[in-house]
Amino acid sequence: MSTKLFVGNLSFNTTENDLQDAFAAHGTVVEANLMMDRTTGRPRGFAFVTMSTPEEAQKATEALNGKSVDGRALTVNAAKPREERPAGGGGGGARREYRGGGRDRY
Repeated sequence: MSTKLFVGNLSFNTTENDLQDAFAAHGTVVEANLMMDRTTGRPRGFAFVTMSTPEEAQKATEALNGKSVDGRALTVNAAKPREERPAGGGGGGARREYRGGGRDRY
């Protein structure tokens, strides 16, 4: 098992300190990163916590998966490697030329 854990279903009131405290009871927390929305600056409801050893990560997963924190049942499991995404910004769809509105011309 990896030492990096995905933590989902977080309350928007949960802070990185709350995560640090919850996971520290099961081992040494190297890092706790609460994911924030870039545009609003609000939490996105999930985080990544890195424990110091795979054994501590396993112990924390077993102890905290399904446990209620801030009224929400946490989802805790091993984080998967980030998938590479193609560059560019989506938005897709065909472009249509705008010809204005109004009256027809003769």
